[in-house]
Amino acid sequence: MNTKSDKELVSNRRAYHDYQILHTYEAGISLSGAEVKSLKNHGGSLQDSYVSIEKNEAFLVNCSIAPYSHTSAFNLPEKRKRKLLLNKLEIAKLIRQTQEKGMAIVPLAIYLKKRWIKVKIGVAKGKKAYDKRQSIKEKEQKRAIQRAVKEQSS
Repeated sequence: MNTKSDKELVSNRRAYHDYQILHTYEAGISLSGAEVKSLKNHGGSLQDSYVSIEKNEAFLVNCSIAPYSHTSAFNLPEKRKRKLLLNKLEIAKLIRQTQEKGMAIVPLAIYLKKRWIKVKIGVAKGKKAYDKRQSIKEKEQKRAIQRAVKEQSS
């Protein structure tokens, strides 16, 4: 997500709280037309979703994309498995990285890149409760420093 034309549609801020993100990847996603329109209207959620790898294919599981309101009676299920478009080398690398204990693949964001819908996924390690407290403490210290610098400059 480097260019100015990238527009974030759905984000998973909880993942940054619960996991330490080690590597990130960009993947395409196989969607129907109604799902694309629904995502462009911000009708999606990555809460409790994850990436699973089955038979050398990656799938986004438990991702909720709301049914588009202007479609006919034929709607796909809201929480179906959606195929991620990654090449074989990236999938092999993901498999190797998740072999270690405590490693998982989590979706971080769904965004629009030019005219394509992309998913930012990350290889992550779960945080313990004391790690979460430590990261919150560090954020509060950074905010306090920024406030102090802002007060001195004005």
